[in-house]
Amino acid sequence: MDRQPPRATSDDIDLYIRTYYSLLRSSGGIRVRAFEEPHAFSESSLHAGARDEEPDVAAFAYSAARLPDCMPGVAWLVMGQSKEQFESVGFQVRDWARVRTRGRRRPIRWNGRDTLACFITSTSDIDDLVPIVTAYQIEWNKLHRVLSSGANLSAHVLTTLRSVFGDRFHTEMERIKKAPVDIAIRLLSGSFVEYQRAAQRWWGEIERAYVVPSESTTIRRPVYFVSSNTHSLVNLLGGYALSHRDKLTAFVQQEDPEDLSAALSRAFDTGHPINIANHLYYALRVYLRDDPQNSRMDEVQAFDAESGITNIPSPGHIDVGAQIIELAKLKPERLDPRLQIPGIERIAQSDAILINIDYPLGMAAYHHLSRLAQGVGEIRGVYIMGKAATLNGRVGDIMVSGVAYDEHSANTYLFRNCFNAGDVQPHVLDASVLDGQKTLTVRGSFLQNRKYMSVFYQEGYTVLEMEAGPYLSAICEMVHPNRHPKDEIVHLSTLTPFEFGLLHYASDTPYSRRQSLLSKSLSLFGVDSTYGCGATIARRILQNEVARIDLGAR
Repeated sequence: MDRQPPRATSDDIDLYIRTYYSLLRSSGGIRVRAFEEPHAFSESSLHAGARDEEPDVAAFAYSAARLPDCMPGVAWLVMGQSKEQFESVGFQVRDWARVRTRGRRRPIRWNGRDTLACFITSTSDIDDLVPIVTAYQIEWNKLHRVLSSGANLSAHVLTTLRSVFGDRFHTEMERIKKAPVDIAIRLLSGSFVEYQRAAQRWWGEIERAYVVPSESTTIRRPVYFVSSNTHSLVNLLGGYALSHRDKLTAFVQQEDPEDLSAALSRAFDTGHPINIANHLYYALRVYLRDDPQNSRMDEVQAFDAESGITNIPSPGHIDVGAQIIELAKLKPERLDPRLQIPGIERIAQSDAILINIDYPLGMAAYHHLSRLAQGVGEIRGVYIMGKAATLNGRVGDIMVSGVAYDEHSANTYLFRNCFNAGDVQPHVLDASVLDGQKTLTVRGSFLQNRKYMSVFYQEGYTVLEMEAGPYLSAICEMVHPNRHPKDEIVHLSTLTPFEFGLLHYASDTPYSRRQSLLSKSLSLFGVDSTYGCGATIARRILQNEVARIDLGAR
């Protein structure tokens, strides 16, 4: 057939990518200032004000949310793939403090002074980190020039910076005024073999919980694979929040976190089971976050274990958590109302398990699914739920695609999505569900500009995200005898022996910088679409498994 894929190249973005990869080959590290000019002239949609004299506080907020709080004191950011790599050059990272970020799940260690060690699991971590750190430095130094000159910042800028720094606002404003930042980046290694080795360590720990040893062999049970998050499926299937309604309500009424008490009362007044469930799920999230000792989480996980749910927080010391859910052990009376399907009691006869992983970043998705597929038995379904930017919807909308263009492989993937709008709409209250969409898998959140996105938008690509393409490349290798091709149209519509489902909920609108969930933690506003997607996937799995059991009984 004639191939007419979207042809959208950006010389400025290509130059930026080539620049940082070529410079990072240096064994001595490179100062971020070397990346500033190509970064600014790439005209990234997320950093539209990079060349302006005025601070682009939105870009600063985005980047600061994806870096740890210790970042203002960091002079060196070192990227590596294993503790052994760091230790081979003298960084004893096992003794360093673990630090986290609000907007990225990535293992990071800090020496307490000036050096940050970031563990990378794919090339996507490099494509993510370099622009984030560069944007951070550019905007910090702009703010420094303004404050050190005695000029005032606008009320809007100050409000945004308060949201960035929180309780540290006054301290960090003094640091910005006092000195600019001058960060250097060093890449210890970036080999494909090391990425595969990391995926093997990750799977090795999951495998111990997955396999069932017997006297003569190892039983590898049928699998439904889901990539989503670590809270939606377990809340929907485990039922702790719904079973402990009174406890969570009392906590919210007493503490009133995020002014949640009034919202929860209004949900109860509606009597709508989905509305009540969504608010209780969010209340549980706040309840767990309010417990630094994690004793509450231990209680929740013990309750979930009664439904056959096993949590594996950081398999192989990689920050892509996993959950193994034995379908036969689910307790129908504890399920979310959206999952109460006819015949659900027969799920006790199932021999299958559900493996849910906390969606990885970019190409890590390829490595993880590829390795998992090598280690499990029959795969009965692959379902992906993730966040995305939308070019035609609003924050909170849900998008259902049947085509994906992958920047990594330059392939256009055509696939049969097992979901449509009618499958999702009954499980949400406010979100619009848009099916018939086309997905663009990008290399990094900063690595697009308005001209680039306009070309894809004209071709009908309305969903921008980072994982669908790598997952589809892995699926291609799961059903074909060869590795995934490059720069081709790849048909996966009829060849897969298992069904495939892809759902995205909109967390950003890059053409409108006023709407974004990416610069803050998931709010109550986002629960509707998140749990609507999760319920759609969980319901599909339960329906398929009950139908399979019924067919076998005939």
